[in-house]
Amino acid sequence: MDRLSMDPLHTDRTTLLTQLAQARRYDVAVIGGGATGLGVALDAASRGLSVVLVESHDFAKGTSSRATKLVHGGVRYLAQGNISLVREALHERSALLRNAPHLAQPLPFLLPAYQAWKLPFYGIGLKAYDLLAGRERLKASAMMGAAAVRKFSPGVNAQGLRGGIEYWDGQFDDARLALALARTAARHGALLVNYCAATELRYENDRVAGLRCVDKETGIFYDIDAGCVVNATGVWVDDLRLKDGQATHHEAAPMVAPSQGVHVVVDRKFWPGEHALLVPSSDGRVLFAVPWLGKVLLGTTDAPRQDLPEEPKAADVDVDFILREAARYLVDAPTRADVLSVWAGLRPLIKPTAGAAGATKKISREHTIELSASGLVTVSGGKWTTYRAMAEDVLTRCIEAKLVKDESPCKTADLPLVGSPSFDTPRVPLSASPGLHLYGNEAAMVQSLPGADRMLCPGLSEAMVRFAARFEYARTVEDVLARRSRLLFLDAKQALAVAPAVADILREELGVDPGQAAFEALARAYLVA
Repeated sequence: MDRLSMDPLHTDRTTLLTQLAQARRYDVAVIGGGATGLGVALDAASRGLSVVLVESHDFAKGTSSRATKLVHGGVRYLAQGNISLVREALHERSALLRNAPHLAQPLPFLLPAYQAWKLPFYGIGLKAYDLLAGRERLKASAMMGAAAVRKFSPGVNAQGLRGGIEYWDGQFDDARLALALARTAARHGALLVNYCAATELRYENDRVAGLRCVDKETGIFYDIDAGCVVNATGVWVDDLRLKDGQATHHEAAPMVAPSQGVHVVVDRKFWPGEHALLVPSSDGRVLFAVPWLGKVLLGTTDAPRQDLPEEPKAADVDVDFILREAARYLVDAPTRADVLSVWAGLRPLIKPTAGAAGATKKISREHTIELSASGLVTVSGGKWTTYRAMAEDVLTRCIEAKLVKDESPCKTADLPLVGSPSFDTPRVPLSASPGLHLYGNEAAMVQSLPGADRMLCPGLSEAMVRFAARFEYARTVEDVLARRSRLLFLDAKQALAVAPAVADILREELGVDPGQAAFEALARAYLVA
């Protein structure tokens, strides 16, 4: 397997912008620094293509940091009969667990049954799930009696419990995985710049030939020439598609039907043990209780949303729904007073037809790739688990359209990401509290920086903040506390408390305003009144 130098690349912004200003023609320009865009950048760069990626905010600022943290084939999609999506996702699950074992790991799930007929019903479905995984199956699903369920999952409501099914999927740290993709792409020669917004497409003879972007810190504009431009802006892809439509004199119908998912985080005491809980809701949604980074993640909702805010806010009705459903299955039911953080994300679901409406839980999670008359490549839909396959499909489409040269075959199926430890390295489970284990083989480098022994709060040291500023593209307090560390998503009050110390370190490292006041306003929105 391809392993580049373990020395981290410095992400000095002046150097990045100097490279961006250089006159050159890139093979591929990617707009959007979420899972899909970063996956495309890594796939293209690892093939030997020259790549530039610009992101208007921080990497994984949007949907890609707000997932349910599961690497899964999709038991729910199997129930819907979407066999091809499940099979692909199970294959990609295996690749992700293999290439970033410090950030993505197997996780046992419990599916409890409170009616006797559901035990064989669930059991047959999950055996089919095992069969679809084939040799990539993590561990065989198993039927358990009520006593065994209570032993493995002491937090489950035992009243009326008839038994349950144990099966295996995976979990991950989505924002840190996105960052690993970005940094791995950079090691393969890609230029990635966050806080640099694409403002318009550039054309030659009515064909897309690049883009114009603006550094949001200085207001300076940059023109980028590229043989292929990929629009990978998630729920916002239609903004750029419609601009392209105006330039090429054709109308483009909206592609995306956004769905909002809400998640609530509570203390581990409400769901002790190492299993995750999955319970199908009566309305077709699924309740999860997932042990993650020392807390428990409860979710999720799935509701259509027409507007596309940069920072979606969870509605009270969604929080109440999650807590009400959790109370049905947990021995110790959390209340609003127990919520440590609540946050929402927008899923870029693809409309079956232009203008289609309906329940978002029925819309496919498969991705779509569109090639416009002008040559703009747009990709949207899909889910985190299949990011790598989506990226490979995008490059295949670009090669078929002769937008890029067929340099070499895809290499990402067995490409370890930055920080990936050797396979014999002991693993700390992702259910454990945050710590150096999330840095994989870069942990020693983090510890070598000033402030390694100064803990700002449990799981976050001064050295980790310095590492984020020097090597992980962090520019603001939010970047550090929401995505390099996941503290905002785990405990908003604690994130507020530590923000001033983080801001001081970033001012020293970067010499810029790190946005402390903006972060504090944002963090208050993660609290439940």
